[in-house]
Amino acid sequence: MNFNRRRGTIALFITLGVLLTVLTVFLNITWIITHKGHLALLVLGIIFFAALLAGVVLNTVFLVREIRRNERQDSFLNTVTHELKTPIASIRLYLETLQRRPLDEAQRQEFYKIMLSDSDRLLTTVEQVLKAGQLGQRHRQKSRTLINLETLLTECIAITRQRHHLPPESIVLEPVPGAVRLQTFGIAEDLRTAFLNVLDNAVKYSPEGVHVRCSLAISRYTFVTLSITDTGVGLPPEQFKRIFKRFYRVPGRTTSRIKGTGLGLFLVRSIARQHGGDATATSPGPGLGSTITITLPLATTETPAA
Repeated sequence: MNFNRRRGTIALFITLGVLLTVLTVFLNITWIITHKGHLALLVLGIIFFAALLAGVVLNTVFLVREIRRNERQDSFLNTVTHELKTPIASIRLYLETLQRRPLDEAQRQEFYKIMLSDSDRLLTTVEQVLKAGQLGQRHRQKSRTLINLETLLTECIAITRQRHHLPPESIVLEPVPGAVRLQTFGIAEDLRTAFLNVLDNAVKYSPEGVHVRCSLAISRYTFVTLSITDTGVGLPPEQFKRIFKRFYRVPGRTTSRIKGTGLGLFLVRSIARQHGGDATATSPGPGLGSTITITLPLATTETPAA
């Protein structure tokens, strides 16, 4: 119902903008015909109506963007509320069962395992929301250290495998070419968040089986490129940039059934840019997997550049 109402509101503003634009053009033409013999009034009228037309168009675009932004924020709040309530309700249910019924050791261990998984899910959601709110200040408040990216990525791969109960061959780090140590200056906690978010997405969006390949390489002599490629649902070209927006989730397809807050890739790009790099996405197409690439400055000295 809210979705239909917003679509109606957007259509109303677009229609109103078009009508005002047509009216402005009509008045401009009328002004030109009426004052074609008065050059000063003619030029003044054209400038005034051009400014008015630009204002109407910009106002319409602004209103439509605000409506869509509010829609994404409402969707985010609904998703976060669900992501918080669901694991809490699950943990409460299992705790009540453990309290009221005698269970054998196997059942108790299974319940503990499920509750730990739910608590990890809850903690991940809370950390993403907090990180999104704090990220703008963290890079100024914390000193940066020299980080070995291969070591950090290996650690993140191990965490992801354990979190999703995956075998070793599901996520593989390809051998790093050459003898150069791939390292950067940064905040290890933030980069760990970025790497884990990309790996978690690669797992979540691979419903037919997880086959993730990670690689590290030097790019343009002064940058380190981390590429994480999956064989999941893929992306159409028009989504390559949109998926990094705050609260944005790809509409339709199988992604609507996959849990998420719409903050993961926003955090990835924000962290990469705060470290002097960037994050991009590519895909051969829907159903053909996708690649998220994080680029970071290569550190070759023991002290960060001024």
